[in-house]
Amino acid sequence: MAKVVIIGAGGVGNVVAHKCAQVPEVFQDSLLASRTESKCQAIARSVLEKQGCVIRTAAIDADDVAATTALLRAEQPDLLINVALPYQDLHLMEACLAAGVDYLDTANYEPPEEAKFEYKWQWAYRERFEQAGLTALLGSGFDPGVTNVFCAYAHKHLFDQIDTIDILDANAGDHGYPFATNFNPEINIREITQKGRYWEGGEWKEVEPMSVRRGYDFPVVGKLDAYLLYHEEMESLCQNIPGLKRIRFWMTFSEKYLTHLRVLENVGMTSIDPIEVQGKQIQPIEFLRAVLPDPATLGPRTQGKTCIGCDIQGTKDGQPKRVFIYNSCDHQACYREVASQAISYTTGVPAMIGAQMLLSGAWKKPGVWNMEQMDPDPFMDALNQYGLPWQILEKTPDSEAS
Repeated sequence: MAKVVIIGAGGVGNVVAHKCAQVPEVFQDSLLASRTESKCQAIARSVLEKQGCVIRTAAIDADDVAATTALLRAEQPDLLINVALPYQDLHLMEACLAAGVDYLDTANYEPPEEAKFEYKWQWAYRERFEQAGLTALLGSGFDPGVTNVFCAYAHKHLFDQIDTIDILDANAGDHGYPFATNFNPEINIREITQKGRYWEGGEWKEVEPMSVRRGYDFPVVGKLDAYLLYHEEMESLCQNIPGLKRIRFWMTFSEKYLTHLRVLENVGMTSIDPIEVQGKQIQPIEFLRAVLPDPATLGPRTQGKTCIGCDIQGTKDGQPKRVFIYNSCDHQACYREVASQAISYTTGVPAMIGAQMLLSGAWKKPGVWNMEQMDPDPFMDALNQYGLPWQILEKTPDSEAS
C-alpha cells in the first residue's frame, strides 16, 4: 500500500481523489493539496460521503518549489500526482527531484506567457530523474494518456505496421449554458485558438486555427463536425510509433460554441497579452476565466455522452487494416459516481490508473517517460476495471482514413 500527494482541487483533482479512495488496497493514504484548502476540504467531504474514505487536505502554492519540497519531505509520499495547471509542471518536477518523489501529470508544460505546447521542457529532465532513480510519467490523462496507450496497444497487438493515426475527441454533452468550457477556460481557449499542426512525412505542417474541418461518424454519439488542432500527444507518438507516416488530432465543437468563441476573439477577450485596467496589469483571458462558469460546477447539469478514440490504419499480415479504438462515457453516470462530469472523469481515472501502474512497479523505471513507452496491457485491463471500458471497431481501410 502507498501514500500519494495529489496537487490540484479542480474537477480532475476531485475525480482522482474519488478514484484513489475506491482502491484502498493501493492508495492507503492520500493528501489533497491546492492553493485554496477549502476546495480540498469540500472534495474530502464528498469522498467521505460517496466512498466512505477519509483523505487529508493541505494548502500549498504549487509555484513555490521550496514550500512544495518541504511538504513532500514532511509527508514522504511514494508519488506526487499533479493535476494542477500545466504552468506548474516544472515547479512540481523540481520539488519531486529535491524531495526524492516520483512524479505524474496529465498535461505537458505550457509557459504562461505563450500559448505553446511542447514536451521539450519536461524531456530536458530525463537525465536528472534517471540519475536520481525517480520516475516521471507524463500525460496520464485521456488525450494525452489513454490515446497514447491505445496507439501502443494497436502497435503491439493489432498491426504489423501503423501508417496513420487520427485522434478524435467528441463531447456531445450539453450543460445548458450559452458558453462554457469543460475544463479550465484559460487552458481550453489557449489550446484551440493557437494554430493547428499535424505531423506528416517526417515534418510538422501548420494551418490556421480551426480552418480544417471534417465530419466523422462516431460510435454512440453519431456524426459530428471535428476540427484539426495541435495536441501534445502527437509530439511523442510521432517519435515512438515506428514507421508512422501521419498523425492528426481532431476535436468536435458546436456552431454555438464557435460563434461565441469568434466574438470573444474579435473583442480581444481571448488574448494573453496583458493590458492595464485601473492601474493593474491583467490578461484579458484571465478576466474571461473569472466570469465563465467554473467547469467543476458543470457536473449536475451536463447531459449526454463523450466518445474519444484513435482511428488507426496500417497493415496486418500483408493486408490493409483499419480500426477505431475508443471509449464512450455518460456525463450523468460519471456525476453519480464521483460528482464530476465526463470530461473531468476521463482525465482523472487515467491519472489514478497511471499512479497504480507506477506504485505496483509495472511501469516503474528511472527517467521521464510518455505513456506509449510503457507496456499497454496492464493499463488497458485497468481501464475496463475502473470505469473507462474500451471497444475496437473494425473499419473499412481508406487511403485518407476519413
